Parts: sequence; structure tokens; C-alpha cells
Amino acid sequence: MKIIVTGCKGQLGTEIIKQLREGRSEIGPIPEKLLNATVIAADLPELDISNYKMVDEFIRRQRPDVIINCAAYTNVDGCEVNHDAAFKANAIGPRNLAQAAEKTGARLVHVSTDYVFSGRENGGIEQDEATLPDPISAYGTTKLMGERYVERFCHRHFIIRTAWLYSYYGKNFVKTIVNAGKKFGKLEVVNDQRGNPTNAVDLAHEILQLCVTHEYGLYHCTGEGVCSWYDFAREIIRLSGVEAAVAPCTSEEYKAKHPESADRPKWSALDNRMLRCTVGNQVRPWQEALECFFAHWDGDNGMKN
Repeated sequence: MKIIVTGCKGQLGTEIIKQLREGRSEIGPIPEKLLNATVIAADLPELDISNYKMVDEFIRRQRPDVIINCAAYTNVDGCEVNHDAAFKANAIGPRNLAQAAEKTGARLVHVSTDYVFSGRENGGIEQDEATLPDPISAYGTTKLMGERYVERFCHRHFIIRTAWLYSYYGKNFVKTIVNAGKKFGKLEVVNDQRGNPTNAVDLAHEILQLCVTHEYGLYHCTGEGVCSWYDFAREIIRLSGVEAAVAPCTSEEYKAKHPESADRPKWSALDNRMLRCTVGNQVRPWQEALECFFAHWDGDNGMKN
């Protein structure tokens, strides 16, 4: 089997390639069909997914069985001021991959986000795959367009929405909180936005379980359990051992101090129903996955030896 991983230098792409090379994740083994897979790692500048001709030629030349698209413009605030760049990466790029996958018969795994939802509804019920999207940010809007292009142009698709992703590799909320705690000793974190922290290990593991099947469709894949960013930050500080105080604030208070920031959903908790009903939901509770992260993180940009 031949697999192309786009956005291979990012948090998720790096973890997927690691699991493919090692044959397993922290959760368990990858599917047997993938043990001898040919893995083609692709990222800028070698492959710009927003360039239709480049994508078409690359996919025709490689003839993959599976394309896993981890490439995206994920700077939520940056999307508000760089809308065209966000649209190219988050909408046009998936469209190009979907068309190329359809021409060559490849399966396409496309990673999306909880930010396709407004989060304005009353909290307490997790969004499932039947919930209608209603994004309130440029990031969410462009990611939703990417989903729609994938649905329209590629029959063999898996669209996987995730949330609050962190990893041993790259920049993420966990590392930001640890570093800020060390630097300032006191943090204010929003307490009225609730969702699901997700370890990239768990997401990568489920993607690899899915991509060898024909269980096509729309999936949610996030850490089990719901918390606020404040709850998440407090647990990060506790597990890190950093001496820092974490205080709650409201979204309005944060916005007043950071007027350039994008609006974010106040309730974007997702339910992994499709996983449970198809290949099985092996995603860990978010607290357990975070504890495992700190047991293995080298404190920089990778794992302990």
C-alpha cells in the first residue's frame, strides 16, 4: 500500500508518519495492511496543495492508495487577516486533493475542525455528525468549504473533525501554557469555552484504523470528555510541575484585551459516534491522554528516548 501524507511537518502529519514507521501507537498496533506501506511525506515547498497543477501532477505520478491531508492554515487569529491564504490552504487545497484522488481511485482522509460549529447553542449536548455547521470565524468558514469540496469531488472520502489538538511536535496550547507558566508565573485562561482536548497520538491512531476500510463518511474524533480551556490549562500546569497560578476569565474579558482575536465557539464539544459505530472508538479520556503526554514529552519538540 502507498500512502501520501500532506502537511507532514505539522503536529498530526509527524505523528502519523511516526506510527506508520514504528507499526504501532501508544494505544496499540496499526492495521496489518499498513505494516509495509510505502510512505510519501509531502509538505511545502515540494507540494503546495493550493496549486491545482502541482497536485494533479504529483498524485498522477505517485498513484497512492491513500492520501491523508494534514495540511492546513491553522492560525485561527491569522485567518481573520489573511483570509485568501486561509482559503487557499483550507478550501482550495482539499478541493485539489479531492479531484486528484477521484481521478486516480485513491481514498482521501481530510482533517477538519470543531470550529465549523458556532457554539452558540446551549451547552450540555455534544455535537454529532448530523449537527449542521455554522462557523463564526474565517478559520471555521474556510475549513467548512474544504469539507464541502471533499464531499463533492471525491467519493472515497473520510472527513474527520477534531479539536484542541496537541502533540509532542510543533506548537500547541499545551506547550504554550507550560512556557507561559514558566515565564510569568500567573496565567488568565478563558473559562466559558468548552470542548475536547485531543492528543495527536489518538487522532493519528484512529485515522490509520479508518483509512484501510471502506467506511467512508463524516467522523468526529476528539479526546473523550469535555472541559474548558481553563480546566485544560490547570491540568497542564499540574502535570508539568510548573509553579504557576491559573485564573479564569470570560471570552468577553479576553476579547477586550485582545481585540484582534477571532471569535471562538463557546460550546464545541464533539461526540465520536461514527467511530463507535464503525471501526470502534479507542480514543482515550482527555486527562489520561494528557498524563501520558507528560510522561513521554522531552520538554522541547519531541519524545524522551
